[in-house]
Amino acid sequence: MSENQLLAESFEAHRGHLRAVAHRMLGSAAEAEDAVQEAWMRLSRSDAHGIDNLGGWLTTVVGRICLDMLRSRRSRAEEPLESWTPAPSADPDPAQDALLADSVGAALLVVLDTLNPAERLAFVLHDLFAVPFEEIAGIIGRTPAAARQLASRARRRVRGAEEPDVDRARQRAVVDAFLAAAREGDLDGLLDVLDPDVMARSEVRVTAGASAVAAGASGFAHLAVTARAALVDGATGLVVPADGRVEQTLTFTVVHDRIVLIDIATDPDRLAAMEIELL
Repeated sequence: MSENQLLAESFEAHRGHLRAVAHRMLGSAAEAEDAVQEAWMRLSRSDAHGIDNLGGWLTTVVGRICLDMLRSRRSRAEEPLESWTPAPSADPDPAQDALLADSVGAALLVVLDTLNPAERLAFVLHDLFAVPFEEIAGIIGRTPAAARQLASRARRRVRGAEEPDVDRARQRAVVDAFLAAAREGDLDGLLDVLDPDVMARSEVRVTAGASAVAAGASGFAHLAVTARAALVDGATGLVVPADGRVEQTLTFTVVHDRIVLIDIATDPDRLAAMEIELL
């Protein structure tokens, strides 16, 4: 067996772990696969003979890749909702996304999206994967003590996370109010139903904060006119039809009658796999 084949086999032995790390860091199966593939590319270009602990090396590399991806998201956070487009390489895996949601809980997913990239990395790597703070410090370019503080701050926010409302009627009322305000371009009405730390995300874009999300949603008015309330994979949401097909879906996470997370799907393959029931 050639050295390249041996290296590929060694990498494959770690793929599941790396995918889990990336998935919890990024919250997206497609982006997690991209991060893992990039780690393989970096390994294949490296001197593997000089790596004593391949698993630790790969975890560090994936952590750095995810950190860069999260920072890139933040730099695009002010883009309006209507400008969001899916990544050409995106291959969403609803089954994997469901497994992630089951494993960490909906509330944790919401909170993770509100953490800054360094906090998220420190918490995920240490609390979920037991990576020592000495290694995390090297990834984020800070001291082990600073990495510990980041994880501690993130942990406090996670522990304070509140479960989303499960009352379907209350969810529907909040979504109806959001849709009415979006149709009217009513910024104040949107702010009334958005949590101050609300996140809106599509396959590759994230908008953070009530003001930014409301501004983007008010520009969504021309699409909101045709939007319909629906259950999207069992979640309260909206669908935007076009030419007899669903062009876009929005699903909402509601806590205490405020929207804390909006998931927007535009990728045709992802839309085709969804179960949609108009309300």
